[in-house]
This record gives sequence, structure tokens and C-alpha cells, in this order.
Amino acid sequence: MHNDTIVALATPSGSGAIAIIRLSGNSAIAIADKHFKSVKDNKSLTDQKTHTIHLGHIVDDVKTLDEVLVSVFKNPNSYTGEDVVEISCHGSSYIQQEIIQLFLRNGCRMATAGEFTLRAFLNGKLDLSQAEAVADLISSDNEASHQIAMQQMRGGFSSEIAKLREELLNFASLIELELDFAEEDVEFADRTQFKQLIERINFVLKRLIDSFAVGNVIKNGIPIAIVGEPNVGKSTLLNAILNEDRAIVSEVAGTTRDTIEDEISIGGIGFRFIDTAGIRETKDVVERIGIKKTFEKIEQSQVTIYLFDSKKNINNLDTVRIEVEKIRNKYPQKPLLVIANKIDTLSDLQLANINTTIADVLLLSAKTGFGVEKLTNSLLNLINTGALKNNETIVTNSRHYDALLKAFEEIQKVQYGLETGLSGDLLAIDIRQALYHFGEITGEITNDDLLGNIFANFCIGK
Repeated sequence: MHNDTIVALATPSGSGAIAIIRLSGNSAIAIADKHFKSVKDNKSLTDQKTHTIHLGHIVDDVKTLDEVLVSVFKNPNSYTGEDVVEISCHGSSYIQQEIIQLFLRNGCRMATAGEFTLRAFLNGKLDLSQAEAVADLISSDNEASHQIAMQQMRGGFSSEIAKLREELLNFASLIELELDFAEEDVEFADRTQFKQLIERINFVLKRLIDSFAVGNVIKNGIPIAIVGEPNVGKSTLLNAILNEDRAIVSEVAGTTRDTIEDEISIGGIGFRFIDTAGIRETKDVVERIGIKKTFEKIEQSQVTIYLFDSKKNINNLDTVRIEVEKIRNKYPQKPLLVIANKIDTLSDLQLANINTTIADVLLLSAKTGFGVEKLTNSLLNLINTGALKNNETIVTNSRHYDALLKAFEEIQKVQYGLETGLSGDLLAIDIRQALYHFGEITGEITNDDLLGNIFANFCIGK
């Protein structure tokens, strides 16, 4: 299947200034050349040097379809490792389809989702984790997720795993060799050095596994629930953060009866804000469902913002403090930001009273925008991006995370075996399993089902 020539639109569908049609395979250059007429000379595309661009026309018999630029990439120096042609044509949907249909009638097959990148993997241009990073790079919508995808696509994660796997494989080979000389009772693998290696692998795996907690939320947007009583300004705050009228604002309590979500990039990191229904006792069935969803969103969020009306509660701040403690006690591991809203209506003395009564409170006016910048800075400070700033490897892929957990479990078994003097043949079993899970990450060990699942998530043309 992967020996034929494929074609697909590499740019988004629809009309635009230009579109790029990509061909890859043994006959890619020959098929393109058959329908390309250069405006400069009659030199065949097959005779052109690799990584060159040529101006001309795509023709179907005597009919000219478009004036185009044709880029030629000869194997193995191309994205897929095969002969690749990219045709930059005008962005008319009609022109795109006419050119693609022309190539389909003349020896090409329509590419499946992610098939160009799949061929790059199969031809050794990328390992599997790098190929997956291509999809992450395309879908990145903030600086942090882009930086992580770029680091992984450049092979940072792969090289770290490959180095560990190579060192472990060397020791595994020596232990396997010992099994061939079992009767002589000799040791080729230095157990002291092996213990040091296992300890180092344990340390690296633990760091990578722990990084997933940060990487996963950065990749998908950090969920933040905005909670509080009805009519305290939660929707106004969401609108102020997003700088648009996303949520309905009304003086009528209970206006927000369902959760409203929107995303914004702050300091290069994606945040997903969730405006929830006000928490109060109510007989309204629909509002009660909304309040139930509020607590579900608190469970799912990484950070909770508790908002209260400073004007309404200025004389019963102890009640607010008790409510804050209830949330902290119920979700002790979840960061909580307490915000006094509507401070534009209070005196300096009243503001001082709030600061004294409620610890670490943020003073804010969602209506005027005062304090919103301080809130966003506080959110950034809560997110552990030290690894990102230090350019350390951060795991964002759940498949990689699962393989790392399994490898870590096997390495723990190897470590226990070394400490208890386990025989070489039993040690070898656990080492093989650890090597297997390392190989799953980079694609040294794979199967058709796994590849199908991974590349099905790609867009056609990539």
C-alpha cells in the first residue's frame, strides 16, 4: 500500500489566495511532469535538481487548469523520504479539485489521514513520538503548547528515551550472555554499575511521569472554575478576562443556569475559564441542575476562583471566610483564589477590613477592570512552568504517559531483583518488558492497530 503514489490538499479546504497540493511516492515526479508545462524551458521535472521550484502551467490535454509553482523534493531528502512534489496553485476550490482529480485519473491515490507523516515514520525520517508531535504542533494555539510540540518534534523526548533504552539494552545483552555461561557461574554485567543505571533510569522516568500533570493541562488548556453566590459578578469577570461579552450579565439572581466555557492565552499559556451557576439554596429545578454542574466543574478544574460581592458582604465577612474554608477543606489539593468583587463601591477603610478578615484576598472590580491584570498574574504564578522555561522535556501525550508508567513499574521490579539477588534469567524477563515499553514510545515496537489509531487523528494532507 505504501509503495503507490498519493495526493492530497495540504492546505485547509475552501477558497483562499493559494492552495498547496502534495504528491508523494515513486511516481510523484513523473505524474506531475506529465501535466506540467514550464514557462522557462521544456526540461522535465525528473531532470531537475532536488529542492527546486519551477513556474509553469498544469494542463489537462489542451486545457490549461492554472498557472502554478511546482516544488520538487527527491528521495531520500524529503519530508516523507520519498519523491515529493508540492504544487502551489490559486486557491479556488474548483481549481484545487480539478488538479487533484487530474492526478487521481493518472496514477495517484487519495491520501488517507496522516499518511504523509506515516510514510515519514516508516521511512525513518521521524520516530513515532516525533510524528505525534507534528499533530500537536498543528493544533497548538498558545506559546506553551507550541514550545512543547517543537521540543518534542526536534527529538528532545525521543533522544532521552533512546539513550536510556540503549544503556539498558547493553546491560540486558550482558545478562543474556551470562545465561549462556550459566554452568561457569560468571558475571559479565557489573552489578554495581547496573544498580547505578537503574537508579538513574528511575529518576528520569519519575521526572517525565510527574511532568505529565503540567504538560497535559498546558496542551489542553488549564481549566479554571469561577464560583460563588448568584449575582456576585462571575459573568462580568469572565467577560472582563476575555475582553468580550461572552456571558449574559444581569442583576437578576440565577441568570447563569449552565456552565459557560471559553479559552484565552495568558503569558503564552492556555487557560479555559468556566463561568458556573451561582451557589445557593433554590427550589428552581433547572437552577439546581446548574448548581450541581458547578460542583462537577470544581472537581474537574485545576484552579478554583471564589468570587464574592464585597459591597453586599462587607458587614458579614466572617460568613464569607467560613464558605472559603469549606471549599478549601473539600478540595485541599486544589489551588483557590479568593476575590472580593465590586470594590469600586467601597471606602479605603472597608477595603482594609476585607484584607484583615480574609487571608490572601484579591481586590477586584470586574465592572471597571481594576485588579484583572493582578488576577491573571496570580494565575500564571500558580502554574508550574519552571520545566518549560528551563527547556526540560515535558510529557503531554497520554500514550507516552501510559508507556512510561509501565516501564517504571518494570524498572522497579528490576531494582528489587538486584537488591534481593534475583537470578539473571528472571532479571532478564523484567528488563525485556521495560525495553518493550520504551520501544512503544519511539515506535521501535509497534503494530498496525497502534499506527492506525495515532494517524487517524491527523488531517488529510499531513
